This record gives sequence, C-alpha cells and structure tokens, in this order.
Amino acid sequence: MQTINNEEFGQFLTKLRKEKGLTQKQLAEQLYLSDKAVSKWERGLSLPDISLLMPLAKILGVTTTELLSGKKIESDTPFTVQEVESLMTKTITLSKEDKEKLNNAKKKRKIIFLSSVVIFVLEVILLIFLGYTPDNLFNNLATVELLMLVFGTYFTFLVKETLPVYYDNNKISFYNDGIFRMNVAGIRFNNSNWKHILKAVHLSIVAILILFPLLYFLISYLSPILWEKGQLIFTLCSVFSMFIPIYVVGKKYE
Repeated sequence: MQTINNEEFGQFLTKLRKEKGLTQKQLAEQLYLSDKAVSKWERGLSLPDISLLMPLAKILGVTTTELLSGKKIESDTPFTVQEVESLMTKTITLSKEDKEKLNNAKKKRKIIFLSSVVIFVLEVILLIFLGYTPDNLFNNLATVELLMLVFGTYFTFLVKETLPVYYDNNKISFYNDGIFRMNVAGIRFNNSNWKHILKAVHLSIVAILILFPLLYFLISYLSPILWEKGQLIFTLCSVFSMFIPIYVVGKKYE
C-alpha cells in the first residue's frame, strides 16, 4: 500500500514555505501550532493531522492534491485511475495515523488518571495514619474529590476524541454528550482546540485530585480555624479552577 513519504513531504513543505517567505514560526502561528510541529514535518519526523491539510494548502498556495503528491500540478494535467487511487490511499493512511495518535493520547490519559487515583488513596491512608478520622476526611474532601473522580472518569474513558463537523462550521460554545453538558461562554469549540482542551482539563482534574488533600492537610494542620471558616471558598475555588485551562487553551487554539 502506497503511503506518504515523510521526507519528500517535508522537503516539499520546506520549499513551499520558503517560496512564501515564511519562517517556521510564522507558518505555525497561522495554523495555531508551535513551530516545533512545523519543524518535525519538514524533517520528516511526523505528518500534520488530516484536519490541517486544507488550511496548510491554502496558506502555501497549493491544492491538497499537490500537498499529498509532493509536487505542483498543472491545472489541466489529467490523472490516471492509479494516481487517484494512490492519493486516496495516502489520505486514508494519514487518517489512520491521526486515529492512532488519538488512541495513544487516550492511553496516556488512562495511565495518568489511574495513577492519580492511586496517589489519592495513598494520601487518604496517610491522613488516617496521622490521626484524621474517615468521617472528618469525608466531610472535608468528599465534594471536591468525588467531582474530580466523576469528571476524571468521563474525560479519561468516555469523552469523544473528535467533535462533529458542524462544530467547525459554527460558533458553538457548548458541548453535549448524553447527560454530560459543558458551556463555556466566549469559547468556540472545534476540532482545532478540542484535543488541547481535553489534555488541559484532564491534567487540571488530576492536579486537583492530588493537591486538594494536601491543601486540606496543610491548612487544617497550621490553622484549623482558617480551614473551618474558609472550607466553602477553598472547595469552590478548587472545583472551578478546572475551567480556567479550558478557557485559556480554548481561546489560544480556536
């Protein structure tokens, strides 16, 4: 099966970029990526996501067919059946590579989340060893930790890796999936920022799951009165802090 030659694609991309007078950083900024991603493409270390082919071709002034072929094509050049089949095969192969990347990202999220759950359990055991009762821990930690476990389970095992096409064609600031609802005013959810949002929200959930018990321990140990008076504030701030990376990353890559 014929696939895209990474090195040939990279050389063609480099040539087109230089013809347009663009640096790697300037090209990356137009695609809302880091210049490291463009550098990897040009060195033949990786290929762009299939969703980036059309905007990349538009910026470089070529067609997606030319981009996949690795050469410029005259407008009146006829294609044989074999050439069309080759282009289709390359596109399908690239799509499979994108799916493999998404699957690898999901595997990493699973490992990270399950590891954070183990750390949380160990923290609870340590706090009990230090003299905190199960009832005390439940009353002070349950709200935040149960929410993080629920959100973490969803964003690790159940969340969709890609959004429907209509998200890319419309300004949609909410995400619906069964009983799960998420609405972030000012953010346009699409497939350009969705994978970054998933990564950011997942890491924030893991961080809160691990750090909130430590926050509780430090404040309750140093100043029990401060924790008693500020428990609601600490709880609300911890829960809503998971939405900060959604907004920051969502705006950056939308």
